Amino acid sequence: MSEKSSQADIKAQSEKLVSKLVQDIDAKPDQVQNYYDLGSLLTRLKSYAQAEELFMKALGRFKNDNAATGLLQYGLGNLYYEVGKTDQALKQYDALQDSKLKADAYLMMAQSWMKKDDYKRAIAYGLTAHDLRQQDPEINQVLGDALLASGSFVQAKKFYDQILLRHPGRADTQFNRGLVAMVLGEEYQDYLSQAQQLDPDYYQRSEQRIAGIEKLLREQKNNQK
Repeated sequence: MSEKSSQADIKAQSEKLVSKLVQDIDAKPDQVQNYYDLGSLLTRLKSYAQAEELFMKALGRFKNDNAATGLLQYGLGNLYYEVGKTDQALKQYDALQDSKLKADAYLMMAQSWMKKDDYKRAIAYGLTAHDLRQQDPEINQVLGDALLASGSFVQAKKFYDQILLRHPGRADTQFNRGLVAMVLGEEYQDYLSQAQQLDPDYYQRSEQRIAGIEKLLREQKNNQK
């Protein structure tokens, strides 16, 4: 099957799924999950204006239902996060009251603060999410990444190692664990090799960070002389 044919099939399947979700909403207009699922699908399909309009209308419809409002705020926050409207995303996550979604909201807030290069707040929200779901690899990843970016390499190592115990197939974890190992004077090549094998494109996009760490280590060595 050609790439063009495959893309056409994916587009057709997506349109079919959108149509089904619209029919589900028409058939059961009081089920919030259908609105969330359709809004999330439109977000993935990059139909951002349609997704935002749907979430906003649904928020008006379910304004007296806290659980429904929370789910829709989470979906709208994810939409804003996806399009780079980080401040608007943070407002949605912060307003969310549903306890079932708190860990997810704190995780997304941590990732949002990472986008804004505010590693201190990213760590704070990441730790709050971690208290609720300690084994979640996404939570441990954002914590490791925020600690790595802030120069807390020993602490970052602990979170990356927690992930690799159960999820060794994550290229981003393997790569960043390799960077931490470089700084700490540990064997690092296996981590970087694993990352390259798992996701060559990710490795190529991130390879310049290796040079950045090597430069940092050279500068530290020169300063010690």
